[in-house]
Amino acid sequence: MTKRLAICLLLAVVFVSSALAQDAYVPPSESAGGWRRCKTAEEVRSLGGMDPEKLGILREAQLALFAGPWQIVIIHHGYLVAEWYGLPAMPTTTFDGWSSTKSSTGIAYGLLLEDSRNHKLPHDAQINLDTPIYDYIPEGFPLSDPEKKKIKLRHILSMTSGIAGEDHGLIGLADTPGGGDYEIALGRQPNRFGHSAEKLVAEPGTHWEYSDAGFAHLSLFFYHATGRELYDFMKERVFDPIGIQNVGWDWQGGAGNIGPHNNAHSGLRFSARDFARLGYLMAHDGKWNDKQIVPHWWIETATKSSQQINPTYGYTFWVNTDGVLWPSAPRDAFAFRGFTASRLYVVPSMDLVVARLGYAPQNWGEESLLPAIIGAITDRSSGKSEKK
Repeated sequence: MTKRLAICLLLAVVFVSSALAQDAYVPPSESAGGWRRCKTAEEVRSLGGMDPEKLGILREAQLALFAGPWQIVIIHHGYLVAEWYGLPAMPTTTFDGWSSTKSSTGIAYGLLLEDSRNHKLPHDAQINLDTPIYDYIPEGFPLSDPEKKKIKLRHILSMTSGIAGEDHGLIGLADTPGGGDYEIALGRQPNRFGHSAEKLVAEPGTHWEYSDAGFAHLSLFFYHATGRELYDFMKERVFDPIGIQNVGWDWQGGAGNIGPHNNAHSGLRFSARDFARLGYLMAHDGKWNDKQIVPHWWIETATKSSQQINPTYGYTFWVNTDGVLWPSAPRDAFAFRGFTASRLYVVPSMDLVVARLGYAPQNWGEESLLPAIIGAITDRSSGKSEKK
């Protein structure tokens, strides 16, 4: 093969890939009709590329074993292949995504970092992953521990800040009467069980610990860096453009304490159908209707291992980079994960999105759900869904 021919073939592949990406199907909002659907078993096979019998067995197991309310929505090649509900949930029921909210906050931070690159932040603020976290948290001073000056944005986003978390009794932010969530997060006061974030438990970057106290810093940082709350920002930049309409985001703090601000680590509420839109956006490289909503570079960065202390965690996303988290899934799989039944699995190479929301049960067979759904795929092609 001549060098000129090889270049021509490469350009042709790039052109075709670009054309497919530009023509990728996106669902209208729920009020405008919502996802295209597989209505028969034959359509599940021919359009959805999945085995209806295997999905039927999985549905029956979920309904028989796990009481509601919960929702499961499966999107493959842009088709809503299956959706199941535990009573009394319905398609329009909204649920708190709990810590799945963290990954949505991570998306907001990808946009913040991109805005900084493009000189679009207030006062032309220059922010990157190595920005010291307290540069944009004036409420944090004086620091409760001088070593906190070493904490960078990357440490908070990757759970390596050294701020006490679940391993040290700080599960969520359970404030004391008259106390405040951000006061606990900043180490100003202990939670109602007496556990405190006053002193770091490790040098930043050397210890992985799931820390809501650490993550709460992101609400304050975001507000001071952008002048906006997370919900208002995400509604304008992400939720409205991709058709998420029935959505809310809880507040944290206030009532005489620091805040209120949108809760960075919990409290984002929507239905599984709309939750799946976020996954579909991420599976399609952050593009929607040929518009780059989430920067490509951030998706590439955030959905791979952020460090080697716990390689199953990226930047706010749970990742399969080393194949440990979900051995039967491709290495590019990643997830939003929250308390009880809150999950959003994204497998870009399979064009697969699985959303699960609910308030119960605590143990619902997570280890078998994604492998069973992947096992039901009959069309293993990796191409993105085209408009039809």
